[in-house]
Amino acid sequence: MKNKDTAQPTPEQLELQAREKRVWDAIRLQKPDRVPIVCYDEYFSLNRGGITAAEAYYEPERASEAFVENVVKLNWDMVSLFGIFPGKVGEIIGLKSNKWAGYNLPDNQEFQYVEKEYMLADEYDQFLKDPSDFVVRKLWPRMAEGLEPFGLFPPILALSHTYAPITEIASVAGQPEVQEMLKTLLRVGEEMNAYLAHVDQTIEALKQKGYPVLIGESGAHAPFDWISDYFRGIKGSMMDMFYQPDKLKAAIEVVTPPIIEYAIQAAEEMGSNVVFIPLHRGADPFMSNDQFAEFYWPSLKELLLALIEAGLTPSPYWEGSYTNRLEFLAELPPGKVWGHFEVMDLNKAKEVIGDVMCFWGNVPSQTLISGTPEQTKDAVKELIDIFGDNGGLIIDGAVGIPKEAKLENVIAMTEAVFEFGVY
Repeated sequence: MKNKDTAQPTPEQLELQAREKRVWDAIRLQKPDRVPIVCYDEYFSLNRGGITAAEAYYEPERASEAFVENVVKLNWDMVSLFGIFPGKVGEIIGLKSNKWAGYNLPDNQEFQYVEKEYMLADEYDQFLKDPSDFVVRKLWPRMAEGLEPFGLFPPILALSHTYAPITEIASVAGQPEVQEMLKTLLRVGEEMNAYLAHVDQTIEALKQKGYPVLIGESGAHAPFDWISDYFRGIKGSMMDMFYQPDKLKAAIEVVTPPIIEYAIQAAEEMGSNVVFIPLHRGADPFMSNDQFAEFYWPSLKELLLALIEAGLTPSPYWEGSYTNRLEFLAELPPGKVWGHFEVMDLNKAKEVIGDVMCFWGNVPSQTLISGTPEQTKDAVKELIDIFGDNGGLIIDGAVGIPKEAKLENVIAMTEAVFEFGVY
């Protein structure tokens, strides 16, 4: 808020602007005043505030208060909003594709995705014939008990061919199972609205204190991951590369345009210029470079370039080791992609993409959890020595800040930036 007497920005507003500028200068490969610190923090601050994962999933107001209080103490430049799963939403809908604390996992365990083949190997043709119909009438019922009545619907495309589609829809809506599902969806919507209200309160509370938030950034998926994560599972998709590669590539081609369209639309609606893209299957151990070039990279590159063309900043999380993929990353336009790295040959990354992409990361988790403050500072200093010359560096843990990290090590990470990272 502005001071009413002078109409000048408050100190908190000025600090907010300075932090945001520092981060964006680094992303654009322009030297900021010092190396920024931007942290993924899903559970560490909550843990410091005495909030279990179960409490966070079901008591978002308490989670928000603890998160804000502890983030401010840590003095980072920007923080991602804690990715807490709304427990009541999942419980009401009867979600089968996830497990979470307070419902079917221990109270302090992070939520888990249930890996399986939600689309069977012999169902590619059904999916390719009418993707939306397959998702609504086959996939959703398999992923949530509350959505099983969608399986009673006639083919979606068939409804558009009737002279009076409302008659067909009304007939389906009159079935008791469907009526119950509609009631469930209303309850889910109410719970989701309440959850999102707490998210908005958290963002605003941090901004009022001068801390920008990497908001519920809008998100996207690599098209290969979309098929592998939600349709075929990792085993199925890896087998498909060998036994039915053409159908796998056809499915990837089908889902790429709607993934791009949705990501751009969601970013516009949320007022966010960052699109977070967690990458799950493209790491070095999962496939060869030849397979990466054939199945993974073309559609991912198409997504990244489309987002850039729309004026957005893709933020891929290069999960796992991506050292063998650096030659691909070098194809991207300089200063347009904000990549978070988990495992990487640092010197090779500097050599290949140092003038292409800001390096975000990558203080080892084992150092933050079981190392010493001195070892943590050494890790930060190494990053600054390698990447700091052109300003293209942002500090974070390799996988964000683990909830098991020692407080003294997290503090040492910040202290090291202030000691070694001032330009």
